[in-house]
Amino acid sequence: MVSAPRPVIPVILAGGIGSRLWPVSRSYLPKQFHKLLGPRSFLQDTLLRAAEVTDAEPIIVCNNEHRFLVAEQCREVRMGWDQLILEPEGRDSAPAIALAAWYAVKRREDAILLVLPSDHLVNDVDAFDAAVKEAVMGATEGGLVTFGVAPDRAETAYGYIEVADISGGLQPALSFVEKPSLETVGRYLESGQHLWNSGMFVLGASTYVEELGKHNPAMARATERAMAEAQQDLDFLRPGPSFLKSPADSVDYAVMEKTAHAQVVPVSFGWNDIGSWAAIWDESSRDGEGNHIEGDVVAVDTTNSFVKAGSRLIGTIGVENLVIVETSDAVMVADRNRVQDVKKIVNELEATERSEHLYHREVFRPWGSYEGIAEGERYQVKCIKVQPGASLSLQLHNHRSEHWVVVRGTARVTLEDEEFTLGENESTYIPRGCKHRLHNPGKMVLVLVEVQVGPYLGEDDIERFDDVYGR
Repeated sequence: MVSAPRPVIPVILAGGIGSRLWPVSRSYLPKQFHKLLGPRSFLQDTLLRAAEVTDAEPIIVCNNEHRFLVAEQCREVRMGWDQLILEPEGRDSAPAIALAAWYAVKRREDAILLVLPSDHLVNDVDAFDAAVKEAVMGATEGGLVTFGVAPDRAETAYGYIEVADISGGLQPALSFVEKPSLETVGRYLESGQHLWNSGMFVLGASTYVEELGKHNPAMARATERAMAEAQQDLDFLRPGPSFLKSPADSVDYAVMEKTAHAQVVPVSFGWNDIGSWAAIWDESSRDGEGNHIEGDVVAVDTTNSFVKAGSRLIGTIGVENLVIVETSDAVMVADRNRVQDVKKIVNELEATERSEHLYHREVFRPWGSYEGIAEGERYQVKCIKVQPGASLSLQLHNHRSEHWVVVRGTARVTLEDEEFTLGENESTYIPRGCKHRLHNPGKMVLVLVEVQVGPYLGEDDIERFDDVYGR
């Protein structure tokens, strides 16, 4: 009897923050959800690329805060999923892969996983397909297979894999070192026997959890228990509290550096991990002066620069080798050779308890979005957009009152025991301490201006009584 082919299941890791792409990438809207190099986001491109090489629906692992963003971006490209697993808290890649592996093993013990970060670029999908097929052969025999990219510069942010033949096919990894020093990288480049670890893997689900159990038993136990405790929530799967007991570590440190089963397929499919603005620069078109210009920009005597305007005019004069990125609430200017250090700005924002590393002015919610327009002592003004058919939770505020003015569309308002409808240029007042809900019954996006007044205006001043999104 011929056994059924072993399924190759994409596992999409969508939980990163991408702080080196600040100010566009932020904790609540990180780089994988942005459309920085074309009409689709990095996550959407990853989903579609996976669909080119396997028929299986993906397992997506993401942060709890991003669950509705993931669902909406899947919907935009008409992609479903096998399971969407919500990490209670980020623990790096090794525990995230373990959650998917335990889920897959329960469904089919011999499942093979194609593990893909959601924010990488692959330009040659045909070459990628061929490499996956080759890697599957190794995983079928018990290998933990990664794709190795020939290095073209001294890069300390990547893992390096020593191999016998960088031009050969599937082969054992002789050694696996994550993020070596610059001096060590120099020796690697001279040897001609080292490849970058792309961070994409093909591995048997059962092999992975077995190796994890050998090399990091605490992580294996915590993730297995978390999946045993998992609860379905709408379209999402929530691992149990045991996940918070898992150590945090990358798959490279936790498993690949230690396992005897590491294998590599040398590849050339146009890979880029899009880890910084330098990577965006590498993939961007340029004009005759060597500049990449986006948005409303006037560049005079400007060369070899990346200038991205989001919401206002940027003018440059007599500059070169700069990266300038503007959003509605921040401007970042950096030497093009120093963009790896953008994370230092993010660290400073976090240390000083600012919010610009967390949110954009427009904050997305499952029902739509809100954007801060103005604020001052005891008042705040927001523009609220509610998608057709969507509703905010039934809620009240203990510290603020609200005034709503409809700009476009129709609003159905619940205020205590009363329900009424507002049209364009109509308004209402929501007193402090009153239960209320906003619903869009129409077929167009509802836009309204909300004026908040009170001694405390934080987003945590929300007491929910009913919410269709399970918050």
